[in-house]
Order: sequence, then structure tokens, then C-alpha cells
Amino acid sequence: MSAAEGPLVVGVDTSTQSTKALVVDAATGRVVASGQAPHTVSSGAGRESDPRQWWDALGEALGQCGDAAREAAAVSVGGQQHGLVTLDAQGEPVRPALLWNDVRSAPQASRLIDELGGAKAWAERTGSVPSASFTVTKWAWLTEHEPDAARAVKAVRLPHDYLTERLTGEGTTDRGDVSGTGWWASGTEAYDEEILARVGLDPALLPRVVRPGEVAGTVRDGHSLPFAKGTLVAAGTGDNAAAALGLGLRPGVPVMSLGTSGTVYAVSQRRPADPTGTVAGFADARGDWLPLACTLNCTLAVDRVAALLNLDREAVEPGTDVTLLPFLDGERTPNLPHSSGLLHGLRHDTTAGQLLQAAYDGAVHSLLGALDLVLDADADPSAPLLLIGGGARGTAWQRTVRRLSGRPVQIPEAKELVALGAAAQAAGLLTGEDAAAVARRWNTAAGPVLDAVERDEATLERITGVLSDAAPLLERDTSSR
Repeated sequence: MSAAEGPLVVGVDTSTQSTKALVVDAATGRVVASGQAPHTVSSGAGRESDPRQWWDALGEALGQCGDAAREAAAVSVGGQQHGLVTLDAQGEPVRPALLWNDVRSAPQASRLIDELGGAKAWAERTGSVPSASFTVTKWAWLTEHEPDAARAVKAVRLPHDYLTERLTGEGTTDRGDVSGTGWWASGTEAYDEEILARVGLDPALLPRVVRPGEVAGTVRDGHSLPFAKGTLVAAGTGDNAAAALGLGLRPGVPVMSLGTSGTVYAVSQRRPADPTGTVAGFADARGDWLPLACTLNCTLAVDRVAALLNLDREAVEPGTDVTLLPFLDGERTPNLPHSSGLLHGLRHDTTAGQLLQAAYDGAVHSLLGALDLVLDADADPSAPLLLIGGGARGTAWQRTVRRLSGRPVQIPEAKELVALGAAAQAAGLLTGEDAAAVARRWNTAAGPVLDAVERDEATLERITGVLSDAAPLLERDTSSR
């Protein structure tokens, strides 16, 4: 390893399926070491993980980084949003964490919306209309279905909060991640006591919200990680806000992230409040806002379709009128938590490759349908769409996004943008810079731009029509049958 030009920092991404750690030169943004270790996620009706696995995976990932991790002067943790982590008086999990893609709390989401004045009132109050992904609905589900577990809870955390607290010994969160809970009021930037009272959650169980640029704490004694006592720990944030930092994102620039879930978002200086619930009015990690729409089914669902067809994920074929809605885990955008995958228009001459292309089309259609709502009216409609996440490297994803969006598409060369954003946040503690400015100095968004192609309006209209016609079927809850 060549000598670093500046101090070293660590950025962490604790995602749904693994934890990744990057050791980064704060002066140049060069990644000097990296590591990754997997998590286990339950299958069946729920989606749960043991938070202690995240800690073990962090240790394993940092161990792969070698001596570089021991030299780090600051660390920050970015993580999957919305997950409900419940801890007892000793800081141990009461039960496995309920993850963002666990949709069992859909009935609680509907009830809470009705009880607190409807969707418009929720949007104005919290910036978002809660769906089954939101933490507040998961807490309501827990109190209803597992009351003994709820009574044993002495602290409620989000996934990135859990790891940060184990590092520092202090319960903290940040405005970016807490804005996705449903119990933080975006207008006042404070916990909403009426909502907390409605779901029976004592605000004393919640973490302190750390301000942008503020130190969350320092690494304490008694841990097994290769950090020196006193190493600075940044606030951390949710994965999408961390990726926005990692790109050095400026207001109005659209982003599409293709991962287990799919997201579209852009930084805005206006506080969002979409009464339809399509756009979540999240805060970003800096002081602005991050209006965002999220789908539950993206790369994992399309890969599953490829596996069922015994095809490589790139083995798509054009020229079909078949429609495939890959809502394998229920769906959040559109809000269809009870839905499953739907295939329409199958013919004798339909090929397996055409079915796979239809799965790509169905996944991208949901994201593009929300993009216009995410962007401010003054955003440049011809600006390149930044394509990130694991799927962004795939040719089939790139071609599908270009064909259905009609936009030029830019593919940043930097990888692991969530961990890079966390690293930029950690670097900002050392230099006093805004974290997004750090990332721009590192030139993280640089990458090839693929020219725009003519937008495939016929496919978009066909999928929209099938989705509309099939709505009664997709809305039906068949889980108990």
C-alpha cells in the first residue's frame, strides 16, 4: 500500500444482505483497502435479521482491510433505512430486526393514516405518507402481535444507529435516516409526540438526533474492532442519503439506484410533502431534502425471473407485447403490499429472453413513473440520469433505462457509493468541509455518459394499462388463503 496523502477514514455500508467497509484517503478519495461480509435475512412472510450479525460482519469486513483500518482517524456508518431494531436494558436485541422490505405491517400503515387525519395530513406533518416499509408501522405491528417483546424494549434504533451506538456507547441518529421512521416531523425537525403517543412509544427510548457535521461520539473501549479508542465517529445516515453524499449531489440532479430495492431521488432545497405517498419527503444528511421514491423489487426480483427461466441475467430479447410486473415481495411504488408477480400477454411465440426483458421493463417502469414527482419543476429534464447501484453495471439495465426514460444516462465509475458517502462524512469531521463538497473534491460522480435514445412510449403505456386493469387483483390480500 502506497503512503496516503492525508488521514485515513472508514466508511461503512450495512445493507440488507452484507456489510461493506472502505478505508479511504481523506485527501484524495483513493480507496486504500476494502472488505465485505454477508448477513442472513429470513424468508417467508417476514424479512428479519439479527443485528448482532451486522456487528460481526463489520468486524470481518474491517479485518479484511488489514492495517489500514487501524490507522483510521474517523469512521461513519451508512445503513439500510427503516429497519426496527429493538434493544433491552443491556443493549441486546429483544428480537430480530424487522427490515424495510417486511410488509406485514400494511394493515397498521392503513390504520395509522386514517387515525391521524389522512394521507395529506401525514405528508404535511412528516413529509411522507407511511407505508409498510416505515418504522412507525413496524412498531405498531410489534405492539399488536408481540406485546411481550414490545414491553421488554428499552431502546429503539435504526440499523445504522445500532452499529454507531456499539462504537460510541451513545444512542444517536441523524436527520436523514430518522426522517424515514414516520415519527419525526419534517416541519419542526423534531420527534412528533402525538404520533409517538398514538403508537405507544416513549420518546425516551429514541436516540438523540445529531446535527449535520456534528461528531456523534468517539470509539470507546471494550470492542473487538481495529479502531483506536478516541477515533471520531460521525453521525452516519441512511443508505440513500449516504449515496447522495457519495455522489456530491447538487440540487435537481436525478439519481436512479438499482439494488435489491430500486430508488429514484434528487436533492432539493424545498421540503417535500406528496399527499399521494408516492414520494417520501426524506431529509438529506446535510440540511437539505431528499425527495425519494422506492420500489421493493429491483435487481433481486429480475435475477429471480432469470433463474426461473434458466437464463443469464443479460440474455434478454426484444420485440414482445408481453408484460411482466415483478412484484415478488409485494410492492411499495405503486403501493401494493399484498401483490405478487403478474404476467400478461403470453403467446406461443413468446421467448424466454422476451419474458426476461419484460421483467426489466416492469421494474424500470415503476421507478420512472415516480421520477417526475421526485424532481422539482425547475429541474433540467435533459440532464443525465445518474445510474448507480449493482444493476448500473449491467448492460440490460442500462439499455432498459435509456429506452424507457429517453434521457442520457451517466454511470459513475466510483463503486460502493453508500460507503464512500459515509467516508466523506467522516472526512468532513477532520477537515471541517461539507461532506458533499468532500465527495465533489474526490470526483466520485465521474463516469461515461450514454447518449439519449428515443423514449419507448408504447411499452410505457402498455405497462401502465396492464397495471391499472390488474389493480383489483394486485390489491387483494391472499396471504391467509
